[in-house]
Amino acid sequence: MKGLNEQLIAILKRHHEIEKKLSNHDSLETSKFIELNKEYSELISIVEVINKFNSNKDDLLNLKELLKDEDNSIREMAEEEIKEKNINIKLIEGDLLKLLIPKDVNDKKNSILEIRAGTGGDEASLFAADLFSMYQKYSEINSWKFDILSISETGLKGIKEVICNISGKNVFSMMKFESGVHRVQRVPSTENSGRVHTSAATVAVLPEAEEVDIKIEEKDLRIDVFRASGPGGQSVNTTDSAVRITHLPTGVVVSQQDEKSQHKNKAKALKILRSRVLDKEVQIKDQERAKNRKSQVGTGDRSERIRTYNFPQGRVSDHRINLTLYNLNEILEGKLDDLISPLRANDESKKLSELDNE
Repeated sequence: MKGLNEQLIAILKRHHEIEKKLSNHDSLETSKFIELNKEYSELISIVEVINKFNSNKDDLLNLKELLKDEDNSIREMAEEEIKEKNINIKLIEGDLLKLLIPKDVNDKKNSILEIRAGTGGDEASLFAADLFSMYQKYSEINSWKFDILSISETGLKGIKEVICNISGKNVFSMMKFESGVHRVQRVPSTENSGRVHTSAATVAVLPEAEEVDIKIEEKDLRIDVFRASGPGGQSVNTTDSAVRITHLPTGVVVSQQDEKSQHKNKAKALKILRSRVLDKEVQIKDQERAKNRKSQVGTGDRSERIRTYNFPQGRVSDHRINLTLYNLNEILEGKLDDLISPLRANDESKKLSELDNE
C-alpha cells in the first residue's frame, strides 16, 4: 500500500501529541479534555498494532543481517525465521489496513426504519408486514429496543407504511445495508389458480439524527396541524392533533398523527425529520464520492432492487453480491446474519481495495 509508513508515522505522532496534552490536563477545558480522551482511546488499539508491526520489521532486518554469517546453520535458521516473519508481517499489515478503513460516523447510531408497500396491491402490503415482523424479530435477537413511531395498516393484516425507531448497540452498522427494494415471489392467499405473483416493498434505514448532527432552524420549518383521519378519511379525533412538518430548504415532509397529543406528534415528527434530512445530506455526499469511484454496497440508489424472497423454492437472493441462500423461513424469523455478514464483509473488502489504491 502506497504511503502506509507515512500514515503510521502520522498516527504515532498524533497519539504522542494527545498523550502530552492529557498529561497537562489542568490547562484544558472540560469539553476539550473529553474530546481528546475519546480520540486517545480510539487510537490506542491501532497504536498497539503499529508497534507490533514495527517491532516485527526490526526483527526482520536483524535476521537479514544473520544471512551474512559464515556459519551455515545460523544462515539456515535465519532463512526459516525470515519466512515466518514475512508471513507474520503480512498478517499484521492486513490488520492495520482494516483499522485504517475510514469509519462511518453513523455506524454507532440508532436507526429509523421505514417500510412501505410497493407494487402488488394487497400482496405488497402483506409482504411489508412480513418484513416488519422480520426486522422486529432481528431486533429482539440483538436485544435492541424496537419502537413503532407510526403505522398505517390494511384490513387484511397488511401494512401500507410503518416507521420505527430501533435503538441499541451499533444498530445502523448492522441495518444500513437493508435499504432498497425488496421483492417477493409467491402464491398470494387470494390466488385460486396457484399462480406465483411478484410484489415489492421498499425499505429505508436512516441513522437517527441528534440535534447536534443536524441544526434545524425554526424559520426553516412550516408546521401545519389538522385532525387525524382514519380509514376512508373519517375523522378519528375532535382536535387538531395531527402534525405535518415541512423542511423548506430540502423539501422533506413528515406527517404524524398516531398520538392524541399534538405535542407528542410534533416531537415524533421532528425525530423522523432530522433523520431524513441527515440521510439526504449523506446521500448527496455519497453521490459526490461515487463520481470518482465505484459505488459501494449500501450507498446506491434507494430504488435499486436489492433482494428477492422466493417462497416456492425457499430461496433468498441478494443481487448486490450474488448471494443465494435456501433458508427463507429462518430469515423471516429474524435470523439475518447469514445475509448481513457477507454484505459487511464485501463492503469492507471494497474499502480496503480503495485504500490500497490511494
